[in-house]
Amino acid sequence: MVFVKDRTLQAFSFGTTPHLTMFLKFCTLSAINRVYRYKERCMAEKKSELIVIGAGPGGYPAAFLAADLGLDVTLIDPEINPGGVCLYRGCIPTKTLLHCTTVMEEARNLEQAGITFPRPKIDLDALRQNKEQVVARLTGGLGTLAKQRKINYIRGKARFINPGKIEVLRTDGESLELDFTHSIIASGSRPAAIPSLDISSRLVMDSNEALQMRDIPTTLLVVGGGYIGLEMGMIYASLGSRVTVVEMMPSVLPGADPDLVRIFSRSAAGKFEAILTGTRVTGAEEKGDGITVKLEDQKGEIRESVFAKVLVTVGRRPNSEDLGLKAAGVRTDEKGFITVNEFLRTDNEHIFAIGDVVGGAMLAHKANAEAKVAVRNILGRKTAFAPAAIPAVLFTDPEVTWCGLTETEAKEKGIKVRTARFMWGASGRALSLGRTDGFTKLIVDETSDKILGVGIVGFGAGELIAEGALAVEKGITAEELANVIHPHPTLSETVMEAAEAVHGVSTHMYQPRRG
Repeated sequence: MVFVKDRTLQAFSFGTTPHLTMFLKFCTLSAINRVYRYKERCMAEKKSELIVIGAGPGGYPAAFLAADLGLDVTLIDPEINPGGVCLYRGCIPTKTLLHCTTVMEEARNLEQAGITFPRPKIDLDALRQNKEQVVARLTGGLGTLAKQRKINYIRGKARFINPGKIEVLRTDGESLELDFTHSIIASGSRPAAIPSLDISSRLVMDSNEALQMRDIPTTLLVVGGGYIGLEMGMIYASLGSRVTVVEMMPSVLPGADPDLVRIFSRSAAGKFEAILTGTRVTGAEEKGDGITVKLEDQKGEIRESVFAKVLVTVGRRPNSEDLGLKAAGVRTDEKGFITVNEFLRTDNEHIFAIGDVVGGAMLAHKANAEAKVAVRNILGRKTAFAPAAIPAVLFTDPEVTWCGLTETEAKEKGIKVRTARFMWGASGRALSLGRTDGFTKLIVDETSDKILGVGIVGFGAGELIAEGALAVEKGITAEELANVIHPHPTLSETVMEAAEAVHGVSTHMYQPRRG
């Protein structure tokens, strides 16, 4: 039995050995005392120790970690189980569909190796059911984990009444009020709209509607060339739609280096009808069985085109309007994002905010990381959220991913870097897969040799970027990474050879000696 100031760990309501092991893993002796004092104060004041609003990829990890560390946690969300947009209407259903369409593309590509399959038959009902089964299994599992951790899960919507109290309107129509010592807002975001397409039409979809896969339109206009638009466009194109993508910026995937985008665009050119950059939608009207859309290019020239359906993916808006933030003393910016400091604390010192609702990279893994920081700060372990690398991944075919400093950012900031690329045409594994359409790139500090950024485009790039994120986050040098033994034959070797290429000694790529 472990004692802390003559009190046993059972005072923290840990009851089982796995919880005890996890608790000791995360906490030092002083941290254990902080948790005890925190619980003691909450019990004396008869308040909930922690209320988490929103059970998405930020909310449920925060609730789970806090419960693992001994806190009494209430988690509030309208859905039957935790999961949020990511599991119900975002990452998971999208990637499930993308896997299916990618396998179809791989089957077509095997023709060059002498293997031919019959033309695939698409059963939309079965495809939709498979997607829903994956979602149900994951969200159901999270519901079980919440119960195992004895988290008080309430289905409903929460709003602050004052700086220390919330009201919950439950999905069954009843309401209740809860006092709290600390709260974490993880209410997420929703698809944004644009005025030129703000029309009431069954033919105009947002990403939520597009994932329902009610039909496969003959023609589809995707408005927005970011992650969501390109991934959904790829799904529908693989299933038979003629897809046109419109992006008002000079390039799709704003934020990615142009060389990464070029490889993707080259591949997408054979799958999409067109990718129109520097173009915006100025109007739309439903006519008969289609939508007539006005498109304006950089020169100001306007043309009209007709599509069976239009998918709008122009970003997301924070879910912050109906939370009673003013009553809680929580401030938002002009776009509705909650303002937090480096510790993810709002203007109310007892309320934290994480995930999409605070802006920045609106990615599930960023919200997950913020969740852990917020919980640690609640327990008095002063921790700033200051990552060096948040990986970005486009799960198309080929995949596009990057983390840390981009080559474009380095030039804009005047940072002296060396850039090395290893082309996948020289990779044995890429050749064996018939997927040489990619490369791995490192951006390295010219003086210290530290890896500042990594970019990868190619088959399975999303699985490779974690090594790049680790290298950037830990300040590993190109020489150190090159000396790590990578298994052969794998695509991970391209990371090692890119690191070797920084110094001109890549085994499978000849580089004339400098000087």
